This record gives sequence, C-alpha cells and structure tokens, in this order.
Amino acid sequence: MPKNDTSSPRSSDGSVSTGRTALIWAGRLVVGLAGLAVAGVAGLLMAVGIALAVAYPNLPEVASLADYRPKLPLRVLSADGELIGEFGEERRNLLTFDQIPSVMKNAVLAIEDARFFEHNGVDYRGMVRAALANLRQAKSQGASTITMQVARNVYLSAEKSYTRKIYEVLLTFKLEHMLTKEQILEIYMNQIFLGQRAYGFSSAAQVYFGKSLQDVTIAEAAMLAGLPQAPSAYNPVRNPKRARARQLHIIDRMVENGFITAAEAETAKAEELRLRPAVNPDRPQTDFVAEMVRQSMVAQYGDEAYTRGLVVMTTLDSKLQLAAYRAVRQGVLDYERRQFYRGPELFIDLPPDQTAREQAIDEALTDRPDNDDLLSAVVLEANPRRVLAVRQDGEPFEITGEGLKPAQSGLSDKAGPNIKIRPGAVIRVVQTGPKAWRITQLPEVESAFVALDPRSGNIVALIGGFDFQKSKFNHVTQAWRQPGSSFKPFIYSAALEKGLTPMTVVNDAPLFYSAGETGGKPWEPKNYDGQFEGPMSVRRALAKSKNMVSIRVLQLVGTQSAQEWVTRFGFDADKHPPYLTMALGAGSVTPMQMAIGYSVFANGGYRIAPNLITRVSDHKGKVLYAAQPKPPAEEQRVIDARNAFVMNSLLQEITRSGTAARAQSTLKRTDLYGKTGTTNDAVDAWFVGYQPSLVAAAWVGYDTPRNLGSRETGGGLSLPIWISFMSEALKGVEVSTYTPPSGVVNVGGEWYYEEFGPGRGVHGLGLQDPWPGAPAAPVEYDPNTNEPIKPPVENADRRSILDLFRN
Repeated sequence: MPKNDTSSPRSSDGSVSTGRTALIWAGRLVVGLAGLAVAGVAGLLMAVGIALAVAYPNLPEVASLADYRPKLPLRVLSADGELIGEFGEERRNLLTFDQIPSVMKNAVLAIEDARFFEHNGVDYRGMVRAALANLRQAKSQGASTITMQVARNVYLSAEKSYTRKIYEVLLTFKLEHMLTKEQILEIYMNQIFLGQRAYGFSSAAQVYFGKSLQDVTIAEAAMLAGLPQAPSAYNPVRNPKRARARQLHIIDRMVENGFITAAEAETAKAEELRLRPAVNPDRPQTDFVAEMVRQSMVAQYGDEAYTRGLVVMTTLDSKLQLAAYRAVRQGVLDYERRQFYRGPELFIDLPPDQTAREQAIDEALTDRPDNDDLLSAVVLEANPRRVLAVRQDGEPFEITGEGLKPAQSGLSDKAGPNIKIRPGAVIRVVQTGPKAWRITQLPEVESAFVALDPRSGNIVALIGGFDFQKSKFNHVTQAWRQPGSSFKPFIYSAALEKGLTPMTVVNDAPLFYSAGETGGKPWEPKNYDGQFEGPMSVRRALAKSKNMVSIRVLQLVGTQSAQEWVTRFGFDADKHPPYLTMALGAGSVTPMQMAIGYSVFANGGYRIAPNLITRVSDHKGKVLYAAQPKPPAEEQRVIDARNAFVMNSLLQEITRSGTAARAQSTLKRTDLYGKTGTTNDAVDAWFVGYQPSLVAAAWVGYDTPRNLGSRETGGGLSLPIWISFMSEALKGVEVSTYTPPSGVVNVGGEWYYEEFGPGRGVHGLGLQDPWPGAPAAPVEYDPNTNEPIKPPVENADRRSILDLFRN
C-alpha cells in the first residue's frame, strides 16, 4: 500500500495545484509586510521619539517672541519729522498686529498661507496640493506656512538639510503652542526680508511707495505681498514686468479667498502704481547730517546704536535743508559751466553681440550711477553735429545743437584721446526738455553751506559737500581753509574797543615791508582790484574790503591783542598766528566756525554752541536724551552789546553798498548783514552773513587748493548761494531791526561809543604816509558839526605805520 503523500496535489498530468500555494504565499507576504510595517512605524516612532528627546530641549526659547525685538536700525529725523537717515543692516519699523491694515494682512495670507488661522502650523492639505502641483509641473503656491517661515527666518540658518527641516517642524509646533496666531503673524510681517534692505512691510511701504503702510491700496498691498517669495525677482523697481505678473496673481488669489470682491479686483488691477523714485527732487539731501548723527550715536552707544532702534530727532528743517541743497548745487553747476570740458569719465568696449553689448553698458552705468539730474549715459555714435547715447532703459536718444556746446572740444577732430567723445564713452547728460539733452560733467570743485539760529545754535541746514557718494569729507566741520576778507569783521570788532569808529579816516595807501622788517620774505600787500583810493572812512573801507585799511586797523589793535580777541568768537589761537597777514584772513577756519563767529554779532554778543540733536529715544518711545533749550546766558557773553550793534551797522553797509550789495537789491529787504571773502589767488571764495534770526556761511573751493579763476570772487561764487537760500528761508519773515543798546550814541546818522564820539576816538590812521602820484585826500566831515575833520597833529594813533609795525 503506498505511503501517504503530503506534497501539494498535482493535476492529472502530474502538476501541483497553484491556487492554494498562491494563497499560502500571499498570506505569508502580507504577514511579512505587516510585520515590516509595524517595525517600520515602530522604528519611525522610535526615531521621532529619539529626535524629539534630543532636539526639543535644544530648541530656542520662543517665549521672548511675545516681546519680539529684532535688530532695529538707527533712524534720524528732521525737526519736522522727516526721515533723513537710517543706519544698520536692516531697515525696520515695528508695528503691532492692530496697526497693520487688514488689506495688507489679507494680501499676505492669500498668497502665503490662506489657511493660516485653521491649521496648527503645518498645512497638510497644502502640502498635498503642492505635491500634486509639482507632479503636474504647474505653479505651486508652496507648502511652507507662515509659522514655518517665522521658525526658519527668526531662529534657523539658511542651510538645507534634513536636520534643519526637523528643527523647523518641531519649532513650528512650539511656536503654535506658545504664541497666538496674531502674535505669529505680527512677527512675520515685521521681520520678513522684502528687498532693498527693507525688513517688514511697514519699511517696504516706505521704500517702494514712500508712504505709510496704513495708506497702501489693494494694488500696492498685492505688489508688496509678492516680495517674500523672491525679493529680487519681484522687485517692482528692477523687474517691473515680473512684479506686475505676481501682483495680478495675488489679486486673483485675494478674490478666490473672499478677501476682496471681483469689482475691487478689477479696480486694483487697473490702478497705476507710483513707485518711489530713486532720486526725489523734493527730498532734501541729508547724508552729511545723518553721518554726523551716526558718529555721535556710535560714540555714545557703541555698536548697539545700529541694532537697538534708536530714533534721533535733529534740529534740521527739511524745507530749509532742501533750499540749501538746491542753492549749493545750482551755485556749483553755474561755476562748472564756465570751465573747460575735461572729457568722458570712462571708455568701454561695445561688443558686436547685442546681449553682450547691453550687459557691458549696464555694468558701466551701474559703476557710474546718476547724480541727481546729472545722468550717466554711454555714447553709441558721435560726430560734431550729433551724439547718440543710451541709458540703462535701453532707449537711445540724440543730443544736438545747443546740447553739444559744453563739450565741443571733446567732439573736435583735434581732441586728445582722453577728452574725445567716441562710441563707448561714458558721459554725463542733463535732460533740458521732453526730447532735449545737454552734455555736462561732474564738478571737481567743492562747496559747503551751514545755516543756524544765532539765538540757540540750532543747525537748520547743512551741506557738507557737492556729493556725499563721491566724498564723505564734511567740509562744514572738517575743511580748514583761509577765510580771506570774511575774517576782517573780527579785526574791526577788536579795533572798536581801541577807539576806532565808523567815521575814522584811514589811508588806503600802499604798504611795503622789507625782509628785515618782517623777519622773512619782503611783503607788499595789494588790494583785490590793485587800486588805492587814499583816505576814506572805516565804514566805506570795510564795505569795499580795502586790504590796506584792514592792515592799518590791525596795527592799531596789535597782532597779539587781535589773536586773543578772535578766540572770543570760537576761533583757535594757534590757527591765527599774530602776524599782520591776519588782517587779510590768512589763518585757518571751518565754515562752522565762521557761522558761529558771525552769530556773536547777530545775537548781540553771545557765543553759542552749535546744536544738532534735540532728542534720542528708543523704539518704544522712551526718551534717553532731551536737549533743554534756553536763551543765551550772561556768562556766554563775549563782546559788549554795543560792539555787536556797531558791527551790525558796518556789516549792513556791505550788503547795501559794498561788495555784497547784491544781497539787499535781490532780496528787497534791509535787515541783511555779512561779508564777502576771497583769498589770495582766488583759492577760497566765501560769504558769511545773517538776518537777525538766521546765520549762514557759504564756501566754494577745490579740495586740493588751486585758483578758482581770475575773475572768481566770494561775491560772485558764494554770495549767490547765500542769496538763493535766504530767498526761501526768509519768506514770510518780517523785516527786523536791532534796538540800540546803552553805551552808544547816534550823531549825524552815525553810531559811536559814548566815550569815542566825534573828536574823541581815533581820528585817522596812516594819513601822513603819502606815495608818488597819490590822489588828493577826500575831505571827511564831522556829522555833528558838519565841519571838516582836522585830525590833531599830536596823536599817538597817527604814528608812522612802520613804527607801529616794529612795535
């Protein structure tokens, strides 16, 4: 009998039945897979558990985010609240959740995380949608939620790794547990980077639209909401087409999510956005002032000045600052138009390939950015009658006719290689009309201007140079230059105390000092015009800026006494050696010193300190410093009120009939005082002057001192700048007069110290020093008796000029 067969049944042809076998193996496979799945899940749970155990304790503390304090820049404001400077790696302006307008929140939610208020930090539905979109190669809305972006941007590095992703997810859950949705959204909208150093939507609204975030429209909000994904790619200034496409997509998403209606969407799509221009002609240029504040804050607070959100209020008046900027710029450019053409700034090769050519042009113009209205361009074609040029917008334009005249020498066939205007030349142009252009050039000459209130010292306007980007050297505070004749009033002020009066007669006659007398080289000073007019009154001599008279006046004072006297006005004694050249302004001053010095005359005799900062506060508004304004105290008095009053009378004469007569005739007001100054060889040109409520100093010169031109003077270069500024600054300001102080008397329309009235002060200087061919001395009359003045023969003040010099 056969043995039992335990093998699988076979078919009639001997094969084993496969159905049961398949079921058995399938069952075994399922059990195996289930076991693997369980093991996998267990392993995954174990791994997650281990990861949580290791990672969670190492997660950063997020409780402090409830009082979120990112790096906040140092912000500098004008007295009227205009932002004039910002320092730090990040531009920020923190807003609370309630301060952020709904339209901005909705635009961000629509594109970044529409289910933000529904999920727990990780949007699983969004992750599936993003995965399917990627499989279809369609545009994805992304899977990162706002909470995940906060976790990533605030706490984690930019590296891409599985470890960082795990930390991101874990930190996301922690943020959702510790903070409210409102707090998370507030952090996100304040810290996200949006291009051009702007962090947060409030800062971005200012950067791109020049307005408060509370005032943005739906169209503007949609444009801003497109920036987080790729701030550079969707920058509306640099990539307007791509930014526009992104904006339209976001507006559609806002409709889909019920944030706006279809009608509102159509209106938003049709709205023409007004982006903030790179150069705003109505925005005051304040780089030098902002830099002064930055240095002061760093000196006080160290590097924390850049991160703790300090807000500094200054004394600067934005309207007067703009007036000063325009005045300086116009004055410099007027001078520049009288100079020869120095040639293009750069020469580049223009590749034949169009793409390569456009790239070369773009790089060249990026290296030579526009300077306000002095625009950079690359020449494509050039001949004496026509220049074809292009800017970064790629649209060629023609320069013809009058627009070629400033650079005619560069278009000549005989032009040297360095000044020849040819294809590839980088030049400067000014647009003079809709399709009209003129070739120009960046100035080499520099200028400085400062205006302040003589009663408080508050600086209301300051221009430290023509272009801060070209040179950060602040000529107002750092440039030590010779003041020339603008220094003479301080010598005359000293002489008033020695008995000099406005009617004292002084001889405008030649002077010569040998090497033996000077102890060095022979010296033969000259008047600016080379003419000598003989005896004249102090009033007339100062008005006409007669050098010979000033030297004789200084001899009356004494060089040592004069050196000591000028320190009362804030000048450094060591910068003004006690030599007769002091009378001609041969020492060294800064424009700020000159403004402070003239303030002593303007305010009646008080020396005030310049002041720029009125308040410093932190980002929460806590005041850290506040200036205490107060009128000048008697201990600040450095000259008698009567000295200031008589000097005002003399300085007023200069703006009426002297070298600065253009001031009163142009501004049509009498309360103007000041003095021009032109140094030897016309190296420095000055005008310093004031109205009782405002003092201003203007200077023009080259950084490396050289002649400005044979016909250039302080009256022709700096006075027009001063007049242009004052024409704006004094609008609506009533004409004022100085009240005569005690100790002065008016005789025949002229002011005297009481003890130095007619016949009692110094009557004449140098009158006995005739020279060959000298004109007859004009007769001076006593304003009290109307009789000719006959200086006494025996008068110590009429000693020989050489005797005075030796003493």
